[in-house]
Amino acid sequence: MKVEALKKRLGKNRPITTMTIRIPEDVIEDLKRVAPLLGFSGYQPLVRAYIGQGLRTDLERLEGDTVSALIASLKRHGVSDEVLQDALNEVTQR
Repeated sequence: MKVEALKKRLGKNRPITTMTIRIPEDVIEDLKRVAPLLGFSGYQPLVRAYIGQGLRTDLERLEGDTVSALIASLKRHGVSDEVLQDALNEVTQR
């Protein structure tokens, strides 16, 4: 991912859109149960985090991975995994 695209992704004023997907009720109930245990305010932010994780994995594989390189660099500079995960959660909960 290019640096400019990464900056856009980290911006707080990114435009968002609403989408509708069909998910089995039991899966929604599981998401609602798991979300607070993982520190999410509800199941929708958890779903966004899951989508973001999968998307980052695929983008890394397909685009040569600037995000992973950035994360690796931040780790080398002493940024903890907890801080990195908090930042990723913050970005994906929008």
